[in-house]
Amino acid sequence: MFGNLFEEAEGGEDGFSSPSAYSAKVGDEPPAPRGRSKLCGIKNQGGTCYLNSLLQTLLFSPEFREELFSLGTEELGCLEDKDKTGTKVRVIPLELQRLFARLLLVDQQSASTADLTDSFGWNSSEGTNQHDVQELNRILFSALEHSLVGTSGSTLIHRLYHGTIVNSIVCKECGNVSQRQEDFLDLTVCVCGVSSLEAALWNMFVEEELFEGNNLYRCALCDRLVTAAKSAKLQNLPPFITMSLLRFSFDFAKCERYKETGRYSFPLSINLRPFCEQADGDDADYSYELFSVIIHKGGCYGGHYHVYIRDIDRLGHWEPPKDDNKRNTQTDVKQKVKDIHETELNENDPLGILMAIISQEPSKSVLFDQLGQKVMEKIGSSWSKSFRKNCGSIGKFLQSHNEVFMMVSNGTRVALKANPPSPIMSEPPAQVDPSTNACPDSVAVDGPKPEPEGDHWFDLNDSAVASIRVSDIEKQFQGKESAYMLFYRKTQLCRPSEALRCPEYKVPHHLIQMAETENIKLQQMRTEYDASNNSVELRLHLASSYRLINGALQPLSKEPNVAATLAFDRRKTIGDLRLAIYQELWEGDMALTVAKMLPAGLHLYNTLTDDNVSLYSAGLRANCDLFVWNGREVCGAGVLTGAEWEPVLLTVVRPFGDQEGEEFEEATGSVDSGGLKKEARAFPGGVTLGELREALGQPAESLLCQERSVAKVGELGAGEGGGASGWRVFPPNDMQRTLKELLLKDGDALLVLEPQSLESSMFTLNGDVITVTTPSDCRWLQVEFRPHGGGGGDANERIVKVPAAGNMLLCDVKQRAIEELQLPDAQYCLRQVDSAGKLLPPVCEELSVRDAGVRLMSTVILCLGCAPQASQLFLHFSVGAAPSAGIEMDIIVKRTCTVKECLHAMLDAVGLEGTCWHLRRLDWCEEVGEALLDENAFLSALNINNGEMLVVAEGQLPPKGFVKLSMWLHLDATSKLTNKIHAEEHTAALQLTSVGQVEICMEASLEDLKTQVLTLPALQNMCVPAASFLRLWEMVGRTPTRILRGHQVTLRKLKLSSSTDLCIQQLLKEEDLGPKEILLNVKMGIPGERSYYSTEELIWDVSRDSSPRSLRTCVATRYGLSPDALLLAKQHPDKHVWEEIISSWNQQLSKKKKKKKTESLLGAPFHLKDGDVIGVKNLLIDNKDFYTQEDEQAQQRLREQTEQRRKGEQADGDSYKAGGDEKTKSKKPEVALSINVGVFRW
Repeated sequence: MFGNLFEEAEGGEDGFSSPSAYSAKVGDEPPAPRGRSKLCGIKNQGGTCYLNSLLQTLLFSPEFREELFSLGTEELGCLEDKDKTGTKVRVIPLELQRLFARLLLVDQQSASTADLTDSFGWNSSEGTNQHDVQELNRILFSALEHSLVGTSGSTLIHRLYHGTIVNSIVCKECGNVSQRQEDFLDLTVCVCGVSSLEAALWNMFVEEELFEGNNLYRCALCDRLVTAAKSAKLQNLPPFITMSLLRFSFDFAKCERYKETGRYSFPLSINLRPFCEQADGDDADYSYELFSVIIHKGGCYGGHYHVYIRDIDRLGHWEPPKDDNKRNTQTDVKQKVKDIHETELNENDPLGILMAIISQEPSKSVLFDQLGQKVMEKIGSSWSKSFRKNCGSIGKFLQSHNEVFMMVSNGTRVALKANPPSPIMSEPPAQVDPSTNACPDSVAVDGPKPEPEGDHWFDLNDSAVASIRVSDIEKQFQGKESAYMLFYRKTQLCRPSEALRCPEYKVPHHLIQMAETENIKLQQMRTEYDASNNSVELRLHLASSYRLINGALQPLSKEPNVAATLAFDRRKTIGDLRLAIYQELWEGDMALTVAKMLPAGLHLYNTLTDDNVSLYSAGLRANCDLFVWNGREVCGAGVLTGAEWEPVLLTVVRPFGDQEGEEFEEATGSVDSGGLKKEARAFPGGVTLGELREALGQPAESLLCQERSVAKVGELGAGEGGGASGWRVFPPNDMQRTLKELLLKDGDALLVLEPQSLESSMFTLNGDVITVTTPSDCRWLQVEFRPHGGGGGDANERIVKVPAAGNMLLCDVKQRAIEELQLPDAQYCLRQVDSAGKLLPPVCEELSVRDAGVRLMSTVILCLGCAPQASQLFLHFSVGAAPSAGIEMDIIVKRTCTVKECLHAMLDAVGLEGTCWHLRRLDWCEEVGEALLDENAFLSALNINNGEMLVVAEGQLPPKGFVKLSMWLHLDATSKLTNKIHAEEHTAALQLTSVGQVEICMEASLEDLKTQVLTLPALQNMCVPAASFLRLWEMVGRTPTRILRGHQVTLRKLKLSSSTDLCIQQLLKEEDLGPKEILLNVKMGIPGERSYYSTEELIWDVSRDSSPRSLRTCVATRYGLSPDALLLAKQHPDKHVWEEIISSWNQQLSKKKKKKKTESLLGAPFHLKDGDVIGVKNLLIDNKDFYTQEDEQAQQRLREQTEQRRKGEQADGDSYKAGGDEKTKSKKPEVALSINVGVFRW
C-alpha cells in the first residue's frame, strides 16, 4: 500500500560513488559507519517509521534520557536473567537503555529496534504494520509506567510529561463555579478551521462556551436551568509539553477519511501564560522552546514519518545544507590551489595535500589506487598512519569532500572539480587576515572549524540523518508532508557544560563497555570485508587453445569450459598478474588482451600494456575474460582487435540445383527443402559490403539482399500464400559501407544472387525488392466439410487438401473440394474460422485466395449456404432480443441498400409483417444497443461491416430528441381505479401497476409530461382538475426514490431517459415542491403500545438548516408539541431497523463553531430523501423503543436467511478447497497497536 515510503536509503549520504561500489561483494556487508552528521539513525523494519521518530525524540530529550540511564541493574534486573524462572526483569526499560547507548556511542549509520520490539511482544509481521505515532506515544508511556512500578523511576513519566487542566462552569445567575480537574500527557489541538497553534490554544483555553436558549445548564445552587459559561485553563505545566495535531478528519458527506493539509503555523518558542489558570509567576515559568517536530508525509490511509530535532547537547556535527554550500564563492578554493603550487604544504592538512597532488599531475587526475603511494611520497608518511584515525580511509575522505573531488574514468581516477566550492567540512582552510603578512602555510588547517552559533536542527529519517536550517521547519506548516506532533521543552531547563558534545554523559559504565566492544567488532568486520571484497575471478583464454575461423577465434576443443579460472586481488598490478600467469600457464612473449565471447566467437579488444596499473584501475572486473597470446598472431593468422572489428555472425543464403543441393546437404547438413542453402559465416564488423562479396567469391555484378522485417514479410507473404519471403537489394552505394554502418547484427540473413538467378521462377524482382517463392511453400488449402456448420465433432465431417495458389479463385477451390468430397448438388460456401474456432462470414468466391485474405496452408470450412458477391454484405440478425437469448439467423443484402430495405428483407425472411419494427445494433457487451434512427441511410455509410449482428426490435422509432417513458400507477391513493385497469405486471409490496408508455420530447416541461400522462387510456376515468394534482416519482428497481420537481423544468434537466420508470400518484390538493423541500412520511407512536398511528406526509424545508433540531422543530410544529419532548428515528425497511436521529457531540460547541460544524441529515449516516419514513415518539408519555412486533419477526427471518447463506458458503468453500483450487487471498485485517508489559507490583 505504501509503496517505497518505507524503503531504506542505501549507500553514501551524498551519492558519491566510492570505488568499493564497483567491486564484487563477497559475504554480508558490515554496517556502514556514521555519516558526516556523526548521529545515528534507526533502521526501518518495514513500517516502523512512526516508532523511529518517537524514539529519536525521546533520545534527544536530555532529562528523559538521563532519568532512564540513572536506573541501575539492581532495580531493573539483567537481560541475561529474563528467561530464568522466578526472576522479574524489566525488559522494556533495559532494551530502551541499550538502544539509546547504541545510538549515542556505536559507530554505525543506523541501529536496529528488533530487540526493543521483541520486548514489546510484537511478532515479525507487526514491524510491517503502519500505526499512528500519537497512539504509540500514549501506549509507550503507559508501558514504561507499568514497567517501572516499584523503582525510583516509577514517576518518570509523571514528573516530565504530566499536566492538569481545570474545567469550569460559571452560573450567570448566581455566580456559582463548578470545577473539574483533568490530567493530560499530551494536548490534542484542533487543526480544522484554525490557522495556527496559538489560535487553537486560544479557542481551547480562552474562549468561553455559552449555555443559552434551548441549551441551558442546570445549576446545583439555583436548582434550575440557567445561562452559564464553560471554560478550561491549564493548571499545572510539565517540563515537556506534547502537542498532537488533529490532522485527520472524517467527511460524513462522502463517508471517507481525509487529511487536513491547510497552513497551520506554530512558533519556535511559546509563552503559555494566557492559557493558564494562575498567571502571577515569571515569564520563564510559562516559556517553552520547540525541540522536536514529527512530520507525516502521505494521506490518511498510509504514509511515512520522519522527525526534525534540535540538538540541545550538540552531540552531532552540524553543517550548512548543500543548498548553502552552492552559494559559497569559488574564489578561496581557486586561490588555495594556486598557493599550493607555490608554497610548502602543511603536513597536517589532508585536504590540501590531496589537492596539491592532483593539481600537480599533468593529466590533472591520479589513479585511485596510487593515491596512497603519492601521499607517502609527498609527506614521507602513509595515509593510515597520519590521517586515518581522524579522517577515516582515503576513499571515505574523498566521499565526504565530493564538492572538491570527483571520480572519472569509470571510477578509476580522482580529479578536482572544475569549480570546486569552498570546503566547509572538517579541516577547512583557516581564515587569513589580509592585514598581516601571514605565510602561505596559514592556508592549511590546524584544527576543526568551529561550528556555527545558534540552534542545530537535524532531519532524522529512519537511517538517514541530515542537517537542516531553522527556516526549513516553516515548510512543514502545510501540504501532504506536514507537522503532526510538536514537542516543547521548558526554557528554564538548562544543561550543564560537561554535557555539551559529550555523548557518554551519564551513560552507565557497563553500557559504555558494551558500545566499545561493538565498535571493535564492527571495525574487524569492515577490515575483513574490505579484504574479501577485493578478490575477483578472471577467465584466462590461452592462444594455444584457439584458431581463427571466419574472422573469429574458435576453440580447438569442443569442451564447454576452455578457459582457466584465476582468483586475484584487484588491488595488485597488471605486472603481478603477468608474473602469476608466467609461473603457472605461459612461456615466452606474453600479451594480455581483454576479450569477450560473442555469438561469432571470441573477440579481442584492448591490450593491457602498463604493468604498474592495478587491475581495478585497468577496468578488470569479476568474471572478466583475458586472452593470453604473443600479441601478433594466433596459429599463424593475424587477429583484428578493437570494438570496430567485432565479428557479426550472418546467415548466407544461396540458391542451388537438385544435384548441388544433395552434395551440399551431405557436406553441411544445412539444406532446406525449398532449393536454398544456408551457411553461418562470421565477418569483421569493419569490412565493407564489397569486401564481404569478394570474400564469398562472388562476381561484382552479384546482388546482395537483406531479409525484410517481419511486418513487411507478412504483408508480402499474405499475397503469396504464406511461405514467400521478401528481400531488399542493397544499392551500389552501400557496397562501400561497413557492416556496422549498415546496422547488420548477429543472426541477420544475407541472400546472394547471381544475375542469371533472376530468370528462375523462384525469384521475382519488383523495384528493389526480390520475392522468393520456394517449393517449400507447398501451395494448398485444407477444406473441412461441415454439413451443419457450427463447431467440429460432427460424424459426417470430412477433410480434403486442395492444391491452391495465391492467384487461384476461391470458386475453383470450392469446386475442387466438392468434387473430391463427392458431395451432392446444393448451394455451398467457404468460411474461415477464428482462433476460438468460431465460423467467420462466408468469403466472396469471386475473389482470389490472395485478395480474399485467405492464407495458404490454412483450413477453411465448407458449409451449406450462399456465398456473398463482392457487392453484397453477409449479416447476422435476431428478432426481439440479443442472439444470446434469441435465435441467430443470416441474410445477404446489397452494400448499397438502406436501413429500411434491410429491415424489410429481414422481416420477409422470418415471415413478419407490419411497420412497428426497427433495427438496433449490439453494444460492446453483446446487449441490444442503440437504434439505427436514419432509415434512409445506406449500410455502408453507417459502417456496418460484413458479419455484423443486428437486432430486429419491436416498436416504432421515436423521433430524434424524444424519449419513451414507462408509467406505473400508485394504487394506494386511487384504489377505486383498480377494477378498471387491466395490467400485465403487479408488485404486491409496492402496490404498483403498469399503465403504458409515454413518448415525449426531451425539451418538454414536467407539466407537459403530466398532461400527456392523463391521456393514457388506462387513466381516462381518473378525475384530476389540473396537472399540479399529480405527483411523479422516479423509480429504481420498482421503488420510488425521487419526486420530480418544478413544473417548468425540462425533462432533459431532470435527466430522464428511455430506461426511466415513473410512478404516478394522485393528490387531493395542488403541490409544487421546491428544490430544497423534502417529502417525508411521519408516523406517531401510540403510547404504551408497539404500533403507530396512520402515516402522514410532511414537507420539510432544508434551505436554511438540515440539522436534527430543524427536523425536530418541523415535526413538533405539525403535532403541536415541544421539540425537546420528541425523539425521532428513520426506518430502514429493507433491514427492519430504526435509526434514532440525535445530535452528535460536535453540536455542543460555541456559536462560532456551531455554524461550521452543524450536522446535516442529508449526509452520512442518515441520507434523508423523499419518501423516507420517520418514526416519532413523545418522550413525556411514551418511553418504549421504535420497534414493532412485525419488525422483530422480520429481523428473525433475516437472521435465519443469513445463517443459511453462511452455511451454504462455508460448504461451497470446503468443497472448493477440497478440489485443490487456489483460494482468493483475503485482505489483511487491521491490528490494534499494543505493548505487552509484565507484572511488577510486589
